[in-house]
Amino acid sequence: MILQLTIFHIISFIISPISPPLASAQDIYGTAALHGCNSICGAVLIPFPFGMNKPHCYAHKWFEIECKVDNKTSSPFPKPYIKLLNLEATYFYEQSSMVEIMNPVYRSDCHKSKNSGNSDKTVTLKHSPFRFSQAYNTFLAVGCNNLAFLQSNGTTVGGCVSICDDNNNSNNFNFSSDGCNGWYCCKTSLPSRLSEFNATVRGLREQSNDGCGYALIASDYWVTLDSSYMSTDEIGRLNELKYKEYAPAVLEWEIKNYMLINSTFQLPPNCYDSNVTSLSNRTTGRQCQCSYLDEQQYSNPYVAGGCPEVGRYIVDKKQSNKWVIVGISSSFGSIGFLIGMWFLYKEIKRRMIKKRKEKIFKRNGGLLLQKRMSSGEVNVDRTTLFTLKDLKKATDNFNKDRVLGKGGQGTVYKGMLVDGKIVAVKKFKVEGNVEEFINEFVILSQINNRNIVKLLGCCLETEIPLLVYEFIPNGNLFEYLHDQNEDIPMTWDMRLRIATEVGGALFYLHSVASQPIYHRDVKSTNILLDEKYRAKLADFGASRIISIEATHLTTMVQGTFGYLDPEYFHTSQFTEKSDVYSFGVVLAELLTGKKPISSAEKSKESQSLASYFVQCMEENMLFDVIDKRITEGGEKEHIIVVANLAFRCLEMNGRKRPTMKEVTLELEGIMGLNKKLNAQQNHEEIEFSGIEQYQHYDGFSTSNSLPIDSSQTHSTDSEVMHILALE
Repeated sequence: MILQLTIFHIISFIISPISPPLASAQDIYGTAALHGCNSICGAVLIPFPFGMNKPHCYAHKWFEIECKVDNKTSSPFPKPYIKLLNLEATYFYEQSSMVEIMNPVYRSDCHKSKNSGNSDKTVTLKHSPFRFSQAYNTFLAVGCNNLAFLQSNGTTVGGCVSICDDNNNSNNFNFSSDGCNGWYCCKTSLPSRLSEFNATVRGLREQSNDGCGYALIASDYWVTLDSSYMSTDEIGRLNELKYKEYAPAVLEWEIKNYMLINSTFQLPPNCYDSNVTSLSNRTTGRQCQCSYLDEQQYSNPYVAGGCPEVGRYIVDKKQSNKWVIVGISSSFGSIGFLIGMWFLYKEIKRRMIKKRKEKIFKRNGGLLLQKRMSSGEVNVDRTTLFTLKDLKKATDNFNKDRVLGKGGQGTVYKGMLVDGKIVAVKKFKVEGNVEEFINEFVILSQINNRNIVKLLGCCLETEIPLLVYEFIPNGNLFEYLHDQNEDIPMTWDMRLRIATEVGGALFYLHSVASQPIYHRDVKSTNILLDEKYRAKLADFGASRIISIEATHLTTMVQGTFGYLDPEYFHTSQFTEKSDVYSFGVVLAELLTGKKPISSAEKSKESQSLASYFVQCMEENMLFDVIDKRITEGGEKEHIIVVANLAFRCLEMNGRKRPTMKEVTLELEGIMGLNKKLNAQQNHEEIEFSGIEQYQHYDGFSTSNSLPIDSSQTHSTDSEVMHILALE
C-alpha cells in the first residue's frame, strides 16, 4: 500500500506543471500603464496605449481617457470615457487590440416610455484608429412586426425583420429559447471596417399598435445570439432594453502609422502590420500581441517588457525537472523504473489528447457527419478530411494577412497546400453551433457543377470546425459590379454570360441534382468570379435538400434585404420560385448597375431595386434605369428581352414566375444570338467600316417587346431575330 501511494505521488509530480508562487498585485498590474501614470479609473483597468491626465501616458490624443462621474446616474464612482469619441469604455482587451464601449440603443414608437433613447444620434469613428468589430458584434433588432435598418454614410448597409402574433401588442417580448431567429428578435452581421452608423426602426404596417422597437449594435459577449440556445439571463437583458439607453459593443483599434512619426514612444518588437481602418486591405497601422501568455502574470504587449519572459520560464522549468529526476533516482535507484514512469506518463498524455479530440469531433458534428457518410448522403470520394497541422501550415497559422473576408458564419483565409494548390479555408465563428457547417458540407459534397464553388474537404480536429474550398481569385459580383473596375469593364457580354452561368447553376440545383436543393440566399455577394471571370455560386449554409415530392419548405423567415421573396416573407413557405425571385433581383442589378437597397434620390428613405425596376417596366421607362455602361455594347432587343425576363422573375405571385429551367433556356438562347450577332458585326465592320453599327435608344418602347420562350430556342436565327425586333 505504501509503495502504491509513493508511485501515485511521483506520477502526479511528473505530469503536473511546476507552478511559480502567486504574483502580487504589483506584479499583475505593474505593466498596464507607463511609469508614473495612473492605470485605474473607478473599477476599470486602463492599459497603455490608453492613458489619462498627462500626454506622455497615452500613445496619441485618440487614446486619451477622461475619468469622470456620470451626472445622469446615481453612482458616485467615476467611469472612463474615450475623450474624443465621448464613449464610455467598460473593458479593454489589449491582447486582442479591442475595447468594449457603451453603444446607443435606437428605438421607435415609444411615446409612452420615459426613456426617449438615442433615435437622432449618429456614432462616427471616422479619422479615428477605431472600427466596429465585424467578428465580435451583431446588428440586433428587438420588437413586434418591425423593420430595422443599419445605415452608414447615408446608405443602408444591413437590416432584418422581427415578427410576432398580430394580437400581441405588449412590450414584454416572448423570446424563443432557440436563438434570435426572427421571432421578436432578429440579427444580421456587420459590414467590415464599419466607421459610422445609425439605425432606424419602423413597423411593417403603416398603422400598427405593436409597441416599441429597438435596434442596436451589440457585443457577442453581451448576448450570445449566434448560438442555438439563449439563456434566461440573455432573454432578460433583451426585455430590459426598454429601460436602457446604451448596450455593450466592441471596437477594434490599431496604432496608425502617422502616430509613430516623431513620437516619444517606441513600439515593442512583438508588433505587426495591420489594416483595421483600411478599405482596400493596405497597411494602415500596427498592432501588438504577446507570443506567450502566463495566466498568473498580467501581460500588455504595447509596453516594453509587458510580455512574460519565455526564456526564464523554460530555464526554471528545466531546473525543476532536473531535481525531479535526481529525487526519483535517489528514491528508487533504478533507471529502468524511471523509464517505465516516463512511458506511463506519455501513455496517459496520449489518452488525454485522444479523448479531447474525440470530444471536439463529437461537438463539431463528427458523429452526425459519419452517419450521413455511411448512409450515402455525403460523397466521400470528392472530399478529404484535412488535419489541423496541414491547414495551419497552409494558412501560416491562420495569419491575419491571409484573411480573404469575414461574414456572419466566420472568417475565410487564403492557403497553399503542400502540393502547391491554392485553397480557401473557412473558419466557423461559433463553437458548438454546427448545423450550418454540417449542412453546407453535406450539400456541397454531392454537387458537381462548374458554376458552383467546389468543396475540397473539412477538418474536425479543432475547437472550431473548418471547411476547405477551391480558391476563387477575383472576389464577388457585388464588389466587381458596383466598384466599377476600369481595367476590366463590366460589358454587356460579360453580364449576360454571368447571368446565364448563375441561372444554369440554380437550374442544376432545382432540377438536375439527385435531390432538389433550394439555395435560399441567392445574391450578388454570393456569386464569386474565378480567374476567367466565370461565375461560381457559393455560401450554402442556409440551403436545404428537400424530397422530390415536396413543393415547399416551411421555415422561420430568413434572408437578405432586397433579395427576399415577399411571398415567402408573408407565408414562411420557401419554394423554388423564391430562388427565382432572388435571381430576378440579381438580373436587375446586372441591368441597372444599382444596389439592391439604396437611398432614394429625392429623400433619405431606403428604396428597393426590385420595386423600382418593376415600376420602371410598368411605366415603359426601362432605358431610364438601364446602366449606361451596357447600352453602347448591347443590342437593344437583347436588353429588352432580359429585362422582361427579370420582370417575370419579380412577379409578386410565385406561380406566375418562370422556373429556373425556363430562365436558363431563354438566357442561353439570347447568349447564342448575341455571339452570332457579334460575329456578324465584326465581319460588317471589316467590309463596311464607315457605316454606323448601332441605333440610338431614345424613344424606344418596351411595351410590345416579346421575351424568348423556351419553345423558340430551336427556331432559325432569322425567325428569332424577327420576333425580337417586334415593336
